[in-house]
Amino acid sequence: MTVPQPRGLAADADWFGTSAEALPNDADDGVLLGRIWDPSVDGPSPVTVRGGEVIDISHRFATVRDICELPDPAATVAGLDGPRVGGFEEILANTGAGTRDHTRPWLLAPVDLQALKAAGVTFAVSMIERVIEERARGDLVLATDIRRRMLADIGDDLHSLTPGSAEARQLKRLLVAEGIWSQYLEVGIGPDAEIFTKGQILSAVGTAVPVGVLAASTWNNPEPEVTLIIQSSGRIVGATLGNDVNLRDVEGRSALLLPLAKDNNASCALGPMIRLFDERFGLDRVRELEVSLKVRGVDGFQLEAVSEMTRMSRDPEALVRQLIGPHHQYPDGAALMLGTMFAPIQDRDRPGEGFTHKVDDVVRISCPALGTLVNRVRYAEECEPWQFGVRDLMGNLVKRGLL
Repeated sequence: MTVPQPRGLAADADWFGTSAEALPNDADDGVLLGRIWDPSVDGPSPVTVRGGEVIDISHRFATVRDICELPDPAATVAGLDGPRVGGFEEILANTGAGTRDHTRPWLLAPVDLQALKAAGVTFAVSMIERVIEERARGDLVLATDIRRRMLADIGDDLHSLTPGSAEARQLKRLLVAEGIWSQYLEVGIGPDAEIFTKGQILSAVGTAVPVGVLAASTWNNPEPEVTLIIQSSGRIVGATLGNDVNLRDVEGRSALLLPLAKDNNASCALGPMIRLFDERFGLDRVRELEVSLKVRGVDGFQLEAVSEMTRMSRDPEALVRQLIGPHHQYPDGAALMLGTMFAPIQDRDRPGEGFTHKVDDVVRISCPALGTLVNRVRYAEECEPWQFGVRDLMGNLVKRGLL
């Protein structure tokens, strides 16, 4: 398991940040749940973080899924004790090290058996950009012209429009009459949300490791999102940060290529930790969060933006109801990315060509209440292969006497 070496920023050993940045700014007042790879047992273990120390709780609960299915996950984790694995700072440093010490623990994505799901087109800005992708068929220059003309016709301040409402239906009639209706507008303002499978169970990567874009893609971007942790019952029990990496040229060619645009090696990043819901942090706080994005490239390019969850077109609970209910069950729960308002259009190389990733871009997704998820962009084909699946996990837990 070799961590890909950076090509242009080899000297910035701390590119992944510090523990103070990675954890919530009020970490001592929250209940945090995550996972590490523990070389001593050759497998993953659920952990919590207290006072900067990582505590192994696998002796009580073999998986994060088991914890999240409890009646009160936060209260249970807050009352658990276990062996100290190490300081969060040192484990984070080993996670992001160019040459990882495989005799010491490192961080993993904080979910395990949960389904990896994502909602799309939940912000008006990203909805319009998806329409542009579709019409431009992956052509960056054509997208610029379409963007200018479309915004002149319909504007971009649609966040207060309730999807599926009478007003939304009227807008649809007007847009159809104008000849600019789109499947993206259908899921943006229609009654049914776009909810898709982002990745396979156990395939998500965590913080301080590469995320992947296909080498053949010439137009792609990060999608910083708040991610809900949901029980099999549909109850929301926590939240973390996510990067729903997207290949805009691929999806723009055809919506039927969404699996290729979304589900690739290392294309789903979550973490660093789940913040479990308790009396201090719950869904009302999530609805008011602000998520910041910073992209830094080896070419000197920098991009910064802020996303306000209050500008979502669909309420998080409404999305969960469309995910889990009599129509569909998830026995091990789910991690649901809530969508993003980010669709970067800032020119990077030449005027009119907008933004796309370059190898070794560092992407920082931050929120004071959830911490910072940091990843370096690589080609998916070069990222560490996903090789530890459900069968491997079950075998490891049996061997350890935890199952």
